[in-house]
Amino acid sequence: MSVKVVLCQDMDNLGERGDVVNVAAGYARNFLFPKDYALPATPGNMKVLEQRRRIWEARDSKEIEAAREFASKLEAVSLTVAKKSGEGDTLYGSVTNIEIAELLHAKGIEVDRRKIVIDDPIKTLGTFTVHVKLHKSVVGDVTVNVTAAEGE
Repeated sequence: MSVKVVLCQDMDNLGERGDVVNVAAGYARNFLFPKDYALPATPGNMKVLEQRRRIWEARDSKEIEAAREFASKLEAVSLTVAKKSGEGDTLYGSVTNIEIAELLHAKGIEVDRRKIVIDDPIKTLGTFTVHVKLHKSVVGDVTVNVTAAEGE
């Protein structure tokens, strides 16, 4: 049995804030409603949602502007990682998002490691572009230079 709900925030693989979606009754009752991720799709809740939507749009525009400013700050940053490497400039291991977050923190830039997106694992020496998801519509880029560690 499915239930129509209105999402109160963006949910991966389900929809965006304000969407009306069909979900299993148990999923809505046991997960979405207790965590305030969704409301039942009743006429009263639809009116409340319209009022909230105006607030969300105003807040979103401010967040997008702040994210764009932060993205321009990130693009000016270049990080250098020294890793042990073997033959053919292949690394022992790889450069992870945790290492990149720590390097950014050392430069005074706070970024949650879960927002750092590495398209392909960095397993060779060279220069790479790493994406930082700042907002659902704003992505900043950071340049990462991977060099051989001393004594190689």
